[in-house]
Amino acid sequence: MSPFLLASWTLLLREVRHFYRDRSRLTGVLLQPLLFWVLIGTGLSASFRPAGYDASYLDYFFPGVLLMVVLFTAIFSTFSIIEDRRAGFLQGVLVSPAPRSAIVLGKVLGGALLGTLQGLLFLLVPLCGLVKLQLSWLGTAELLLWLFLAGLLLTTLGFSMAWAMTSTQGYHMLMSVLLLPMWLFSGAAFPMAGAPLWLRLIMQINPLTHGLHLIRGSFGGPVAPDIVTRPWLSALYVAVLAVIGVAVATRQVRRS
Repeated sequence: MSPFLLASWTLLLREVRHFYRDRSRLTGVLLQPLLFWVLIGTGLSASFRPAGYDASYLDYFFPGVLLMVVLFTAIFSTFSIIEDRRAGFLQGVLVSPAPRSAIVLGKVLGGALLGTLQGLLFLLVPLCGLVKLQLSWLGTAELLLWLFLAGLLLTTLGFSMAWAMTSTQGYHMLMSVLLLPMWLFSGAAFPMAGAPLWLRLIMQINPLTHGLHLIRGSFGGPVAPDIVTRPWLSALYVAVLAVIGVAVATRQVRRS
């Protein structure tokens, strides 16, 4: 196996192993979005009716909670970058013959895979009949693909932010002012229709808006008209930004 594939595969497996050995991270990634969905969805279901959407607010909010699971997984997986630098692990990887891009791909693919697996576990909610959204076998395959694509984008963003940080406190600050508002202004909690013009423009260029549009389209039920675009354009937009994010993260590692 080439140094590139060996380093990427090793880091990917290490990321997955560390995540599932840490019970607190696994519980937090699943429990916090579930609480958001139950408490906020139940509280607003009687008074909030998104335009063009006939089902309950719990059904409307569920795809956004799936995206939140991927977001939290990306955040928790890139926390390890700061910890590994502090422990000296990354310094040992940097002096190895493996290309710097292998470090990025190993961490990013590991985070995207974890986010997809967490989203797959969260799909037990519609299987239990708690939401009325329909999901076929083809829709499930599409949904996993879109979750992986969204996880790839979010992990590259988290990687670039964490690599520039020297403390977890600084990363928490960037997460609060960048990643969480990106999720909030993606149409996850409220539709684009009725929002002010400046907010609609922000939501249109937000890649998570397009990722959520793809996730909602995977379900067989009615889909709220958040954005006016074809699914393949949304997928291309998110994929291009993910590739650019990998290139930027690789350049950061090379500078180090």
